Amino acid sequence: MADVRAQLVTRVRGMLSEALGATRSRLAAADAELVAGRERLDRTRRAAAAVPARVGAARDRRLTEIDARHTARLAELARRAADAARREAPGAASAPWNRWQATPAGRAEPPGAVRIGTVRIAGAEPVPALVPLLDAGHAHLAGGDRDGLASVVPALLLRSVGRADPGAVRLYGYDPEHLGGGLAGFAPLGTAGLLTSVGPGGLGRLLDELVEQIRRINATVLAGEYASLRELAAATGRRPEPWRVAVLLGGDELSRHERGQLDRVVRTGAACGVHLVVRGIDLPDDRTVTRIVVDPDDARIAGLPVALDDPPPPALVTETCRAVASRVAAGPPPTPFTDLLPPPEEYWREDSAHGLSAPIGEGPHGRPVLLTLGDYPPHALIGGPSGTGKTNLIFAWIGALAARYSPAELEFYLLDFKEGVSFARFAKGRRDPSWLPHMRLVGINVNTDREFGLALLRFLAEELRRRADAAKKHEVTKLAELRAVDPTGHWPRIVAVVDEFQALLAGRDVVAREAADLLEDLARRGRSQGIHLVLASQDVRGIEALWGRPALVAQFTLRIALPKALRILAERNDAAQSLPRHHAVVNAESGLAEGNEVARIPSASDWETWSELQHRLWRMRPQDAAPARLFDGDAIPRLAEAPDFRALVAPEQGMPRNPVALLGEIIDVQSRSASLRLPRAPGRNLAVLGTRVDEACAVLDAAARSLARQYAPGAARFSIACLDPDADPAARALYEDLPGDASWYDEETVAELMAEVGDGLAAPGTPRTPHFLLLYAVDAAAGALAGKAGTRTGREQLRRILHDGPERRTHVLAWWRGVARMRVDLGGAGARTDQIGAWVALDVQGGELASSLYPGSGGPDWYPRPWRGLYFDRAVHRTGQVIIPYGPTR
Repeated sequence: MADVRAQLVTRVRGMLSEALGATRSRLAAADAELVAGRERLDRTRRAAAAVPARVGAARDRRLTEIDARHTARLAELARRAADAARREAPGAASAPWNRWQATPAGRAEPPGAVRIGTVRIAGAEPVPALVPLLDAGHAHLAGGDRDGLASVVPALLLRSVGRADPGAVRLYGYDPEHLGGGLAGFAPLGTAGLLTSVGPGGLGRLLDELVEQIRRINATVLAGEYASLRELAAATGRRPEPWRVAVLLGGDELSRHERGQLDRVVRTGAACGVHLVVRGIDLPDDRTVTRIVVDPDDARIAGLPVALDDPPPPALVTETCRAVASRVAAGPPPTPFTDLLPPPEEYWREDSAHGLSAPIGEGPHGRPVLLTLGDYPPHALIGGPSGTGKTNLIFAWIGALAARYSPAELEFYLLDFKEGVSFARFAKGRRDPSWLPHMRLVGINVNTDREFGLALLRFLAEELRRRADAAKKHEVTKLAELRAVDPTGHWPRIVAVVDEFQALLAGRDVVAREAADLLEDLARRGRSQGIHLVLASQDVRGIEALWGRPALVAQFTLRIALPKALRILAERNDAAQSLPRHHAVVNAESGLAEGNEVARIPSASDWETWSELQHRLWRMRPQDAAPARLFDGDAIPRLAEAPDFRALVAPEQGMPRNPVALLGEIIDVQSRSASLRLPRAPGRNLAVLGTRVDEACAVLDAAARSLARQYAPGAARFSIACLDPDADPAARALYEDLPGDASWYDEETVAELMAEVGDGLAAPGTPRTPHFLLLYAVDAAAGALAGKAGTRTGREQLRRILHDGPERRTHVLAWWRGVARMRVDLGGAGARTDQIGAWVALDVQGGELASSLYPGSGGPDWYPRPWRGLYFDRAVHRTGQVIIPYGPTR
């Protein structure tokens, strides 16, 4: 029992000992863990204490990075905003006043916004503070700083005026408190009609006018096609209306009507180019209104703080306005000529069967003003003083028509009675081989050759007769009907332009009377056959040939009046008196005021402007196209270039039955030569009358050379007798160039020539060889011919040759230095002159040619002029024919 108890105690003591040891071990471990925990706690506390500093440093670094990026972004945005502002308001719209000058943007390009100050941004360059005005909206000024407000108005206006084309901005000033003093610097604009000052009590009328302008622009200019003038200008490249800016500087309380009109302008004005700059009058809230508030210490635009610019220097305002007014007074520049032309791919697409229509310029609303020639109106009358652009208008009209109608549809005949060669560009030239394919005739420098104008009218009258005969044949009455039934015929419309036409009708002679008769007939009947007349003049006063011919003037229902033109429009229509330069009144109602249209005429008279168009049309010409006939009244024609001379040839066998002597160029449309036929018939001799040596020699030279061209060498005999030393060089040159059978005689031997030829005519039979006697200054041989030459005197032999020679193939072509001298050689004052079948009078008055030389009494209507002659062949002519002697061959 005891042992069991002892063993149990021992075991218990062992177990307690083990438990005590384990407990002590766990206690030690717990103490160690406690120490480690305390260490961890200390470390955690130390780490926790370091976190705020580290996070703060990271936060500070992040904030610094964000601030740097923000500053850079803000600077970039400010730079972009400044660049955008400069693009939106370039040049005069934002330049500083010390470098400011007007920089027009053009009528089609909106001037955009204008600068009145800057927006300050820390760390960035200042951004221009802009106010949208023209084509954008209205400006409303308020605040307590009256001086600051007063500086904003001239800045807005000057920048707007300087950014637009001269005259494109019109100002209306309403300043009842200062009676216009607030706009005093802009006063020079008033002289050009660009500033209208409205006095106290006139606000209602001004607002009514602005509302009416808006209504008119919406109805007639925009016409539902465009939402605004800015949109119209962007689409068409033209701005037909100016900007209108009404500056309203205070006043009494508005009436109900005035308030209503003001609200209408605010709502609808910007689209129509009508804008308000208002101070002291409330404007309704609208997206088009920009609010500008200026207080002594603060200025804001739409709530944004702004540093206002200084006001423009008063001298700069005045000088700019004076320059603008001067430019406007001089008139707007012409529009480009290309505005009149269709796209190149549409050239020659129009049909002229029912008429011709083309734009001549731009109307006040930006729409083209058309000129039409057809059944109505059939003809045009153009008037304007020298320097107002008459020739330029004609060129513009020709170009617009030529680009639309092919040469098969339209032909031109141009005649210019004033001195100058402006029309010559349409014909083939030496430096420029191109010509306008539509052109058939160009006459220049014809101020002394009224006969050429008459020849043109005769040609047109003949063409009218030809067309009328064709119409009768096909039983139609109008050109359109004729072209429909005869599509293979050549029936283009003809436009004949005669500049300074009053020269043709001046005086009371035969030329003026016949020209007036032909004009009246062409004007009356030409419309139905597609022949249209365009007459241009500086002034129609003093056209004596038109007196008593109201029917002629009445046919010209299309009237075009240039600035200051007189008597082109109807008597009480003075619209042309207030026209600016480069403009014209177009009126298709015979000049009545209700038919007025104002057109701005492009610049078309400069050759560089025309060159591209003419060369393009020339390259499009038909293969068989021939250049226009160019008649230059100052040029001397050449025999070798004459078509009739080139056509002369010697027959292969025998001799020509009726040889022809060419004497000069006829003043006519076809460039024909004046010809004298020399058959075996009485009187087939020629007398050249006058004292002009060069011209007389030229006539005989052309006659001899043209005769020689018709004979084989040796088939004809030429005898040249020169009795005037001044004519010797020309006669010698002819002698050397004629075939080998030519003979030379002088004062000592001319009597032998007369005796030989005269006695030879008494021989039986007819000589086979024609003989042509070319006698230079035959009257100078009075002494030589007075003596005996065989059984007869030299004069008697000359008369015998003149009388009997032509029937025996012997013809005299002689130059007498006066009619009286010729009569002496023919037998005296009462002698017959029928042996002289033809004559050319040079410096001989018409009265000297009366009696037997010319039919009727009083002689021909002829006045001598340089290098012209009057040719009359009693076998052919009823009246004399003006010719131009051919120039020297060498």
